[in-house]
Amino acid sequence: MPDAEDVRRIALSLPDTTEKTAWSMPTFRVAGKMFATLPEEETSLAVRCPKEERDELALAEPGKFWIAVHEAPFAWVRARLSALEDEDELRDILADSWRQAAPPHLLEAHPDLGRPPGE
Repeated sequence: MPDAEDVRRIALSLPDTTEKTAWSMPTFRVAGKMFATLPEEETSLAVRCPKEERDELALAEPGKFWIAVHEAPFAWVRARLSALEDEDELRDILADSWRQAAPPHLLEAHPDLGRPPGE
């Protein structure tokens, strides 16, 4: 089961990522734009996710994903770290969120980061 230190290690391994405390919690940013946070005393992960996809995730796996009330208007979803299968799933989630926040020059420099094989 991944934990907050795994989130930190994987997030900071992504290109041009920094950690900054905001709202009394760790946040992770690519080129200054936030793509992940560690809320709920670092027991969950909040990441960028298109609204349509996040709604499907929350409905399909409510024990793993949910939408925080204050984040409902935004394209963010939360995941319980204890419900994630392994580090590979965590890495995929973080890389996908990173891609949504990264500027074009980083996406061009890392075209395969966070994309499913064969895409």
